[in-house]
Amino acid sequence: MTVLECNHAVGRSIQVSADGVELFTYVYRPTDVQLESPRPYLHPIRTLAGDLVTALRPHDHVWHKGIAWSLPHLGHDNFWGGPTFSRETGYRQLDNNGSMDHQRIVELDVTDDHVRFQHELAWHTQAGVHLVDELRTLTARLTDDGWALVYETTMSNLSGEVIQIGSPTTAGRDNAGYGGLFWRGPRSFTGGTILAPQGPGGDELRGQRAPWMGFTGRHDEVDRGSTVLFVDAPTNPCHPPQWFVRSEDFAAVCPAPFFSEELPFTPDEPLTFRYAVLIADTVSDAPRATHLATQAQSLLP
Repeated sequence: MTVLECNHAVGRSIQVSADGVELFTYVYRPTDVQLESPRPYLHPIRTLAGDLVTALRPHDHVWHKGIAWSLPHLGHDNFWGGPTFSRETGYRQLDNNGSMDHQRIVELDVTDDHVRFQHELAWHTQAGVHLVDELRTLTARLTDDGWALVYETTMSNLSGEVIQIGSPTTAGRDNAGYGGLFWRGPRSFTGGTILAPQGPGGDELRGQRAPWMGFTGRHDEVDRGSTVLFVDAPTNPCHPPQWFVRSEDFAAVCPAPFFSEELPFTPDEPLTFRYAVLIADTVSDAPRATHLATQAQSLLP
């Protein structure tokens, strides 16, 4: 019987394993430089067979970190990392890279079939202004075809004003609506297949709406492939979202609720987003992707 185990490096990270295989490490107190918008991230992430399905600090975008909640346009502030896009100047490096800072652990519950970690964060602008409070919960579970992570965040606006949450597309760049829960895949996945209810494809799926999307690719050195699949909770704002997906230049999947329209973030109404991410061994075709999506959707009642 496969059971989950947890190793807590207090003040730094938690690691979840199954049968001796590290499934993921969640770094909740990173040591990244300010330009990379320091924020918690999941890396490495592996399948039950031990195959790596994330990248950390790739040379083309060093602020990409495995899977991370990342917002490039929170008003005038950047909680994504790197330069900020505007219609007037394109991408420019500004002094606006904020950070999501761990405050305290609320819960760490470990059983044979799940690990649940909940903590509080304070978001600070680069100038040090406390802009957002967040309660974040991660729950790992085994599934019939792999394992899944349920990711939930509730953000509260402390600014006293409405903040518009957007993307490079809402700022003027066509079809670049990234922002939200973002996955960067390993370099060997470049040119892999994007999975969607519409059917498998490539970059032409970017910007389309769907309740779920995923990615399937192959690994170097071993004769194996893997699948990563995201499900958007029906209760999320803007459900079903547009998706920022890439295959040709690098592997990326992001349910992007702020893809083409800004979302008002008011001081009197917290925003909650929930996702299920299923990690499975082997390459998936369309029927299997639908089957995996059904498993993941069952975790978001």
